[in-house]
Parts: sequence; C-alpha cells; structure tokens
Amino acid sequence: MLGDSTVVAMVAVSDLAAGKEFYGGKLGLTQVDENPGGVSYKSGAGLLFMYIAPSAGKNEATSANWNVDDIEAVVAGLKGKGITFENYEIPGATREGDIMIMGPMKAAWFKDPDGNILGLTYAPR
Repeated sequence: MLGDSTVVAMVAVSDLAAGKEFYGGKLGLTQVDENPGGVSYKSGAGLLFMYIAPSAGKNEATSANWNVDDIEAVVAGLKGKGITFENYEIPGATREGDIMIMGPMKAAWFKDPDGNILGLTYAPR
C-alpha cells in the first residue's frame, strides 16, 4: 500500500530559526517549502519536515536517519561544523571513534539543538 510512496521524516523543534540554522546551515539540507505548519527540506529522494511543537526533543529514539556512502567522511565533516556525536552501548557492536561497527553496517548518532536524535548509517549494498 505505501511501498511506492516517499517517506517524510518529521522532526519537532522549539525554535524555528535555530532549526533552520541547524538543518539548512549545519546539515546542508535544501529548504523546499515553508508554510505556517513548518519547513520542508529535500534530502536525497526524501523529505524532512521540521515543525514547532512542545514535544521537541522528547523522543528517546532516532527521529531521522541518513544512509551515506562514506560515514567516516560525513562524521568528520559534521564534527568540523561543531556537531557532537553520541556514544551508545550496543550489544555485539564495537566502537571506532564515534562510529559503531555492527558487522558490515556502520552507524553514528548526533542530536539537533532540541535533543532530537539523528543518525547516519552505512550499509554495503
């Protein structure tokens, strides 16, 4: 039923200007729309929609995740923009710096200004 539809990540923020600086400025997403409900960003073939809500940053799970081809380069680039990465304990995984290695898959997590958890994943195709 939804297999041919594009999924949109929905991220609640408390400050639209700070969110725009983070998602557009630091992450380099391209804004494609802004309306009274929030701001949409293009990201690959998908979208990220940022909106103001009192629940901003209260999710304890990953809110949005990007599949990347070179996770080491992306982590280094984001760290160069002042982004701090989170370190989680994952059974069976090993850590190399800020990147978790889980067999052939690699992952890293960071937070936006509200504390929303965002992730990066490298998975060989």
